[in-house]
Amino acid sequence: MGQIFFYILFPSFVVWFVIMPLDAQRFAWTTHFPIWLEPLGFIFLIGSAFFLLRSYKDNTFVSPLVRIQSERDQKVVSTGVYGFVRHPMYLGGILLFLGAPLPLGSVYGLIIGIFLSFLFVARIIGEEKMLVEELDRYVYYKKKSSIG
Repeated sequence: MGQIFFYILFPSFVVWFVIMPLDAQRFAWTTHFPIWLEPLGFIFLIGSAFFLLRSYKDNTFVSPLVRIQSERDQKVVSTGVYGFVRHPMYLGGILLFLGAPLPLGSVYGLIIGIFLSFLFVARIIGEEKMLVEELDRYVYYKKKSSIG
């Protein structure tokens, strides 16, 4: 499942990254969003940076690969951002995918961003299953935290 995820995610991300400026500036395929959505996009981008950076700072086991790092004696991390959200790296990615198109005014970027966000949600579901089955004490952590 992990390889399939990357085979879909990587090209979709590249298309998202290329389409937004082409849509917003070069060809202006879509009209801009209402002006009040631009600050919301910037707020999402700040939140994205926060969650992405904190996920790496707070969890030394964080990895783009879904696997248990038994060689490093991986343990559940429940401090920092992991104290209130179980998947801050994915939340940061979703905020990026939804936030970046808003200040640019790219409807196509937003559509692809929504698709990428659904990919992350699917990955979270699969990762949760693996963590419950293979990571000691994860089931207790999952019961304590309310936000996925």
